[in-house]
Amino acid sequence: MNKKLHIEYANPDDLSDSILVEFALRDYRIVQEWAERVKYAQKLYKIDDPARFYGFGPLERQKADAIGRINQCVDIINSRIPIINRRITYVEDQDTLNYLHSIFEKYHGLLGMQDGEYWQNAGPEVKQALADLNIAVHRCETVARGAEPRHVVTWFGMPKTEMYRYKDYEDFAYLWDAGTVFLNYVEIGKTMEDLCNDNDQYISRDAFQPFRHWSADFVVRYAPQTLEQCRVKRSAITKFYYDHEKFFGDWRPEYTFGSLPVADIITNVDLKDIESRQFVKSVNFV
Repeated sequence: MNKKLHIEYANPDDLSDSILVEFALRDYRIVQEWAERVKYAQKLYKIDDPARFYGFGPLERQKADAIGRINQCVDIINSRIPIINRRITYVEDQDTLNYLHSIFEKYHGLLGMQDGEYWQNAGPEVKQALADLNIAVHRCETVARGAEPRHVVTWFGMPKTEMYRYKDYEDFAYLWDAGTVFLNYVEIGKTMEDLCNDNDQYISRDAFQPFRHWSADFVVRYAPQTLEQCRVKRSAITKFYYDHEKFFGDWRPEYTFGSLPVADIITNVDLKDIESRQFVKSVNFV
């Protein structure tokens, strides 16, 4: 049985300069299944972006980086067919971020639905830029909302076939300490919480995608969530649900809050040690 998760962080310019951070796995049923899913992913794929870190370093540098990434995606996509008519100039421009996310949803396709004419005819560079556009939108949103430190590990090519059982939602967490590892959202679209935060005027009904699927993908959150933060968030989402109840159909808000934690940090690590090593060199279980 897997008991611990080991993540090795390295300096991207010198991979020999690394630290090992240890996490204790929780005892939920799904945790061992997730660990095996990660091992399986590693046999077939490389981590999509080992440097996918958020909230580390000076805020102005994070803003410039986020804006540069998103506009680079726009330029690559438009180099084939000019389908995007807006660019980002400041990370707080949520309306433009919503518009760009709708471009991703429309031309990339939702989970398991990458069969549109545009996607089928797009070259590999444009396909990658469309996938990166989604990530870049969320990077801007993260920076605009306080840039809490975290990093995400994904294997894009891994089929997203696993689904939560309703009982799994009982283990979803709304409060957490710094250094908690969660299963990452793997749907293509937006959750009810996203819609509440974004005031999205562009999203289609189909693009509302509750957190139903899970995969090997995970996120390590190095900022805690307090009880007051949780109360504010739950209150806002609940109000948003009842204000837009017809839009959400049969989906209930009680299956919306939080996400599922799988491990907790053991190593006493300084965030400055991670800031200088924003590259995931390895992921292992012991």
